[in-house]
Amino acid sequence: MNLHSNTTRRSTAMMLCLGLMMGLSGCHKRPHVSPLPQILTPVALETPPSPKTPPMVEAPDVEMPPTPIASAAARPRRRRPTPPVKAPLASEPIQVASTEPAPEVAAIGALTAGGDTNPRMQQDAMDLIASIEKRLNALPAQKVEEQKTQISKVKNFLRQAQEALSSGDAEGAKTLATKAKLLLDDLVK
Repeated sequence: MNLHSNTTRRSTAMMLCLGLMMGLSGCHKRPHVSPLPQILTPVALETPPSPKTPPMVEAPDVEMPPTPIASAAARPRRRRPTPPVKAPLASEPIQVASTEPAPEVAAIGALTAGGDTNPRMQQDAMDLIASIEKRLNALPAQKVEEQKTQISKVKNFLRQAQEALSSGDAEGAKTLATKAKLLLDDLVK
């Protein structure tokens, strides 16, 4: 029984292969196409009539502005950064010119930069600047390369905050450091 099924399988496989070969080989006959008859009488070629051309309209004389030159726009001019205005030291009182009588000025009190009055604000600004610098240093190099402009802005705000803190403006330093922190938060997202 095993011998009979093996021969049956072989013969079936052989018939299938022969059928596939004949089907894939296709027909060897070419279709016969009869040639077209030759034209014996000459045919006259006609020329198409020429279209009427509309009259030319002359352009009015208009003064145009000069053509812009590309070389002038190739490099934008960079403005030089203006040096930041340094706030007066906290120990020096700010003088205010007043046309009002002296008793009202005495009621308001002397105006100062406020650096000495709030050491906690200075400490908060220093802590915030330190935490942002630590976060910046912890960023992966790939992220730093991808977000160069954003990181540059963060560093710029940090530098300005440090300058404000060293000049005695703790409130301004804290505001600038907060801006740097918000930019850094957006960058990390």
